[in-house]
Amino acid sequence: MKYFLTIVIFGINLSASMAQNINYEHKSIKKELTKTWGIPENNIELKELKGIKNILGKFFILPEAKFIYVGRVNSCRAGGCSTERSNNGESEFFDYFILFDKNANVKAVKVFNYAATHGYEVSSKGWLKQFVGYTTGQNLDVGKDVDTISGATISVYAITHDIKEKTNLLYEYLKVQN
Repeated sequence: MKYFLTIVIFGINLSASMAQNINYEHKSIKKELTKTWGIPENNIELKELKGIKNILGKFFILPEAKFIYVGRVNSCRAGGCSTERSNNGESEFFDYFILFDKNANVKAVKVFNYAATHGYEVSSKGWLKQFVGYTTGQNLDVGKDVDTISGATISVYAITHDIKEKTNLLYEYLKVQN
């Protein structure tokens, strides 16, 4: 009976953790906005950009035509890896954000919730700096333009793909708006 209860409790905890929503107001987002653009933390109001749909995260617009994407990247899971873009519980994940200027140039990238068991090295500030300055049209190939990390292969490819995709989405959105 104790064994059965242990299994049930473990299952409930596992499903609750997999259903965790993205925290769009995480304290590290406000800290980075203050650090990068000098916006006082108590004056930060994220206004959702409604024109970009069918993505796992959200884009927000800030004063002076600055943008932020806050989202989730699926990563490796013990027993197998998946980079599918669904949140169906078959993969582990990490949450991160990208700061963009008015031209969709990457100004900062930060991982703020690393829930996966492997590949946490992608949250390193030093490694993430290589994305600063990236804009659509540039190459972003792992092993050539992006450093690889031993033991974090899936996470490296996943975040690189996501940064490229979200930069292109914002760029195309801005192009249509102008």
